[in-house]
Order: sequence, then C-alpha cells, then structure tokens
Amino acid sequence: MENYSLNSFMLQIEGLNVEETSVFPVFFLLLFSYLYIMIANIGIVVLIIIDRSLHQPMYLLFCNLPFNDILGNCVMLPRVLMDILQLPSERLISYYECVVQAFFSHIFGTASHTVLMIMAFDRYVAICNPLRYSAIMTNRMVLKLTVSAWGVAFVLVGILLGLTVRLNRCRSLITNPFCDNASLFKLSCESVVINNIYGLTFTVVLLTASIGSIVLTYTKITVVCLTSRNKSLNSKALKTCSTHLFVYMIMFVFGKVNIVLHRFPEYSDYRKMCVVLFHIIPGSLNPIIYGVQSKEMKRFLSKLFCSRKVLSS
Repeated sequence: MENYSLNSFMLQIEGLNVEETSVFPVFFLLLFSYLYIMIANIGIVVLIIIDRSLHQPMYLLFCNLPFNDILGNCVMLPRVLMDILQLPSERLISYYECVVQAFFSHIFGTASHTVLMIMAFDRYVAICNPLRYSAIMTNRMVLKLTVSAWGVAFVLVGILLGLTVRLNRCRSLITNPFCDNASLFKLSCESVVINNIYGLTFTVVLLTASIGSIVLTYTKITVVCLTSRNKSLNSKALKTCSTHLFVYMIMFVFGKVNIVLHRFPEYSDYRKMCVVLFHIIPGSLNPIIYGVQSKEMKRFLSKLFCSRKVLSS
C-alpha cells in the first residue's frame, strides 16, 4: 500500500522480507558475514601498511579495493541487520540519513569499477612494459590513479543524487533493504525523466569505460603472453588476470541484475537479495582471491606466525 505524504522527513524502509522462523538464522548469517568482511579487509589494509615490502604500486592500488568493501558494507549491513529485528512499521530512517546512505552506496558501486580499472592498468604496464614499470608506476602515478578513481566516482554520484534531492516527495516508503538513488526518486510524484536520462547515461559511460579498459588491457596482456616464451611470466600473468576477471564478473553480474530488476517490481524479493549479495560476495572473496594468492602476503604472515611461535616457546 502506498504511503502518501508531502516531503515527509521520516521515511519507512521495507527491508528484507524474512519469515518469522528465519529471522535469527538470517540475522546471524549476515552478522557473521559482516564481521568477516570487516576483519579480513581491515587486516589486509593494515598488513600492507605495516609491511614495507608490500609498499609496491600493485598493493598500494589494491588497498583501494578492501577500503571500498569496508565502506560499502559499513553503510549497508548494519542498517539491514537492525531492520531485520524490527517490525516493518518500526523500520524508519530520516530523509537526510537516507540520502547519505544512498550516496555512499553508489560510491561503493562506482568505485568498484574505477578501482578495478586502475588495477588493470597497473597489470598491463607490469606485464606488457616490464622494463619501464618502475619509471611509469611511481608513487606520484599511484596517487594520481587513486585520486582519479575516487574523484570520478564522487563527481558522477554527486550529480546523480543532486538531481534526486531537488525533487519534491509525495511518498515515504523505500521499497529496498536500504536507500539508493532509484528508491529515492521513486518517492517523487514529479517527472523523473532527467533522472532516468542521467542514470542511463551514467550507467552506459561507466560500463563502457570499465568493460572497454578491461577488454583492452587483458587483450594486450594475452597477446604478450602468447608471443612470450617466458613460462614464469605467462603463469604469473594468467594467475593475476584470472583472479582479477573473476572478481570483475561477480561484481558486474550482481550489479547489473539489480539495475534490471528495479524495472520489475514483481521481482522485488530477488532484487533485494541481489543488492545484498552485491555488497557481501565481493567483500568476502577479495581478501581470499587477492590476499591469499599473494606470495608477499603469504611470506609476511608465515613470518608473523613463526615469530609468535618462537616467542610462545
């Protein structure tokens, strides 16, 4: 049932539709997922900061990925967890809090693309132009790439939400587990043609740039590997690129399914599940895929555990 109210300050979040018998299992599953994501990703960032041997362009750029996972899940999961334990009528959020949540939710989604793009560039230089890698990937270049990845995300999302907050609201029900731009402009009874045009342009530009850069860099990397007789190089490139592409495909599939399902209200439960998994799965897998497969990180962890064993003995 629609809840009509002009520019209401308090909004109601529909949240996840969980059966009463499944409330606590779902709650603890999401809670453990949240704790794991926080501990694993914060641990990866701290590890890179304290180990000087990991102060390399590849790891410094990779730091953006766990930071983004921490940001995205901090914005979404605590709110979802809180709402699961509340009655639907008690799931309230202020409009300004909702806008902030939507802003950082879209920052997370956009930065997921832009960060993987700069990581792909780093691997391209390392594999296709190894002799000039240290000259190209300086600390200044790493800083420029990082600022570009986050700067583009902030500008694109800032315009997206700016077009939405200008609208008057005549509804107060957010039909989502948490706030996002589509849920916010659906509260308006005004024309949202501009929002739809910009949202479509935003999506097309981001996906074109993201897919284009990934395809271009990895095509060139593949060509180099096929023409190279260096088995060590080929093995390292295959390992790095396959993990990178695996993470990209997971993020891409869940993100795009969520966008498509927003157009079909009858599949709202599937959309809610996808949007939660879009945050949880990459955040859970990234520390394993990138962290565990890194020889430098494995070496540091083995030294750390060995030193603790010596001290304890």
